[in-house]
Amino acid sequence: MKPLGDIRVLSVTVFLAGPFLSMTLARFGADVIKIEMPGVGDPVRNVGPYAGPNGVTSDRETEEDLSIRFLKRSEGVKSVTLNLKDPDGRRMFLELAKQSDVVIENLSPGSMTRLGLNYEDVAAVNPGIVYCSIAGYGQTGPYKDLPAHDHQIQAMSGIMDMNGDPDGPPTRIGVFVGDLVTPLYAAYSILGALRLKDQTGKGQYLDASMIDTLASMMFMEPMEHILHEGLPVRAGNNSRSDVTGLYRLKDGDIIITVGSKVRWTRLCEALGAEKILENPRYATDGDRVTHVEELRAALQTRLGDFTCAEGIECLSNADIPVAQVRTLPEVMEDTHFRDRGSLKPMYRLGSDEPVERGVVSGFPVEFSGGDLPKLEGGARLGHHNEEVYGQLLDLDTTALAGLKKRGVI
Repeated sequence: MKPLGDIRVLSVTVFLAGPFLSMTLARFGADVIKIEMPGVGDPVRNVGPYAGPNGVTSDRETEEDLSIRFLKRSEGVKSVTLNLKDPDGRRMFLELAKQSDVVIENLSPGSMTRLGLNYEDVAAVNPGIVYCSIAGYGQTGPYKDLPAHDHQIQAMSGIMDMNGDPDGPPTRIGVFVGDLVTPLYAAYSILGALRLKDQTGKGQYLDASMIDTLASMMFMEPMEHILHEGLPVRAGNNSRSDVTGLYRLKDGDIIITVGSKVRWTRLCEALGAEKILENPRYATDGDRVTHVEELRAALQTRLGDFTCAEGIECLSNADIPVAQVRTLPEVMEDTHFRDRGSLKPMYRLGSDEPVERGVVSGFPVEFSGGDLPKLEGGARLGHHNEEVYGQLLDLDTTALAGLKKRGVI
């Protein structure tokens, strides 16, 4: 099943946000062509560890060794080399754009304009193009020219101020949330723009900003109320308003969610804490917020006598959402994710042997109408030059050899 099987995408992307968007569209069957600088490619190609014929190594040992980071971000994406600074390279890009539906890029703002390949340049040869840019601060505004990666975006968006313990410093979220969530916003914006193109025949420009993405996520919470009431912005692993949070048991940690008076009652009854339930100091939601730390301490005392298995059984029987906090190796070994395809073995292009200990993310939504296409592993730099330029630009091997010799591809 290829929902985007009739869509061609040109991808001028590096690092994580743009490549993740490219891979997301490829998962839906789009023909995604990644444009890389000859001899250089995506900078992530040069970041170890590497996977190759000799397994996983810290340093690149052969030309077949590919960065594991690159492999994780490039499934199903074709690689061609093209020097966009060369006039012939620019001309070839525009010829490819004429035959494409989408262009995506995440270079620093203004880069595509300086190359003569911004939205207006491409729309001049293909008015139906959907052109999406991803940048840390977007293409407009006072911060647009500031260099930024996920660390800076988390800091500037305020999301770090939310994260961490109340008496500790602001803390970065462990995954690159700005780099990963922004491409998802961009992907469904592209789908919306393609739907409008079906109706009107016109393309458009999409300006996706990482900082706007994180700000929009953060203010889904009632932050203005939290600030007004003087509640701690950083709550660590716990809730600001009830006993929801992390508790240490005999052999590990669990996290529970309360969130309502009904569940508060069930929790106390399940733990034999009727005296707490009957105490007038904790009668109302406001009372429990006021005394939340002493309530947590009392619950910790009771839960501390359980093993994780015992605690989970006890609380689950009372219909309290509960889960054990697991390590990453435990998650990787859980067959649930393999069965559903959200985690799968990593492969290099053309190899039937999985990379040692290599795990890549699958697509986390199942379709009843059939499976999404199985994607090939990440490709070597320029692997698809002959295929793409031969089919789309009608260039034969002699022409390609000449372009390579001149540094155009």
